[in-house]
Amino acid sequence: MTKIYCDIADINLIRKFNKKNLVKGFTTNPSLMRKAGAKDYTKYSKEILNSTKKPVSCEVFADNANEMIVQGFKISKWGKNVFVKIPVINSKGNFMGKVIKKLNHNSIKLNITAVYTANQVKKILTVINNKTKVIISIFAGRMADVGKDPMPVFKKSLNMSKRFKNVEILWASTREPYNYLQAKKLKCNIITVPPSIIEKIEKKGKTFQNLTKDTVKGFLLDSKKSKFKI
Repeated sequence: MTKIYCDIADINLIRKFNKKNLVKGFTTNPSLMRKAGAKDYTKYSKEILNSTKKPVSCEVFADNANEMIVQGFKISKWGKNVFVKIPVINSKGNFMGKVIKKLNHNSIKLNITAVYTANQVKKILTVINNKTKVIISIFAGRMADVGKDPMPVFKKSLNMSKRFKNVEILWASTREPYNYLQAKKLKCNIITVPPSIIEKIEKKGKTFQNLTKDTVKGFLLDSKKSKFKI
């Protein structure tokens, strides 16, 4: 079964989507935090974590390995449901294996993010243990944005991670509801999805006739609101 996480940092939307059984967890990042208007990163993150018992990924934002480790230990103490989110490389392109290994071997749950290749997944798997939970977030949508097919990367990554019972592969940067069906077909462990797409996934199973009617109703409503005349 492919679990659905909601990719959001808006506290009001998190409270709303936390009520949905469909949503099994949440992912955040510094960009989403900024968009949500967070001023105090620690305070805002703790507010999110206290608003749900479901897993929440909170990301470090240091660019230096040692500083990432310090931030990672601090974030890990924010709540029992927190996963510390670590970029697979820093802005200089250096693999953050030291950070991943240090935190993982101290029993800190991790979400390794910004992953684009099966080789990066392989490197992650060489530095982690087989006990502490690790999510590996592969950015499918951003791959597709530049004309790359993400499916081979997922197939290789899922195959490599099979021997790790503590590792879950996550489909990230979801662009459309069809990505959920792709993730399910691959038997991807998790897909993280923006709120607007979750609402579309909830409509899955509608007939084309119903979709046609909904579309036409939308055109009709907008034309009435705009008071269009011919």
